[in-house]
Amino acid sequence: MFDVAVIGAGMAGLTCAQQLQQLGYQVVVLEKSRGVGGRVATRRLPETRADHGARFLKPNTDLLHQLVMVLSSHHIVQPWTDRLYQFNPDNGELVADANWCPYYIAPEGMNAVGKFLGTGLNICFSGRVEKIYPDRNNLIWQITLEATSELESTEVVARTLVMAIPAPQALTLLEPEATGVSSAVLDKVRSVEFDPCIAVMAGYPAARQKDLAQQNPVWRGLFFPPNDPLAWIAWDSSKRKGAKQPVFVLHSSAEFAENYLEATDLQPAGDRILDRAAECTIPWLNAPEWVQIHRWRYAFCRRPLPEEILIADSPLPLVCAGDWCGGNQIEGALRSGFEAARWINGQLQELPLPPLASFWHRIAG
Repeated sequence: MFDVAVIGAGMAGLTCAQQLQQLGYQVVVLEKSRGVGGRVATRRLPETRADHGARFLKPNTDLLHQLVMVLSSHHIVQPWTDRLYQFNPDNGELVADANWCPYYIAPEGMNAVGKFLGTGLNICFSGRVEKIYPDRNNLIWQITLEATSELESTEVVARTLVMAIPAPQALTLLEPEATGVSSAVLDKVRSVEFDPCIAVMAGYPAARQKDLAQQNPVWRGLFFPPNDPLAWIAWDSSKRKGAKQPVFVLHSSAEFAENYLEATDLQPAGDRILDRAAECTIPWLNAPEWVQIHRWRYAFCRRPLPEEILIADSPLPLVCAGDWCGGNQIEGALRSGFEAARWINGQLQELPLPPLASFWHRIAG
């Protein structure tokens, strides 16, 4: 039996699990995919990789600055650019951000951040949770996983439970009457709203490398206005040392992605995004050698809860965490993870928590 089961190996789940494991609790992380990081994601591709989730780290707060400095000291992240641009649809010009700020990336892929946070944790991959319920004596949580050939057991038991997954996925597990969660808590989870996004990864002939060096300005990342089908373009291969071909990652707007939420074929969406990119920026962006497309159903939390965690009034300790608790994307997920760990610790032994400043260094050993 575990002291804590954490559902979800994204930023919030990993942060919570690390904090509790550092205190000496027995912790297991249940992750439905085969990797860590959640939306801080990287796709492995032939001879390269592409960041189709989180775009960069911007150390503009104390918390993110601490994390970036530790990651930098371990050569996990490095500066990418100090200037991003906005596309002006009125005249087609690229306008540089007014404020100078270093943007950090991971040359091995942004999921390297999640791998760092997951150092030393007991993570059950391909562990999709099907249901949760208290045992008949209301002493422990019983967690049932989907049966796969990769799992030795489909049953996990724990004294406390952390749900660090997007609100709609958490709702699916919380709604059954057997969980004992009140309608008031369920209504709060239902009130959370996410925006979707279509991510397109595209690779181009190596001969196009020289064209990129002649751009004016030579941009690394480009934002688009809210009413545009495009939201973001990144020259992703500029993050990689010795990249052999240009690779770009493009993100759609939420409104555009809504039209393809249930589409079985995403190629038309990818084609439209590439055509728009070619129209606005580099003419050959709509003629890639290869394309991969990913649908993020829960890309950005549009309507988060005001509190950093959601405590469920269930028979046993259960708390929800993530960027949908408090908002603010990566930083919000980290803060929510810390707060969830603090609350779970209070339900167990109330051990003294180390200061946040030392938390990152403890992961690195």
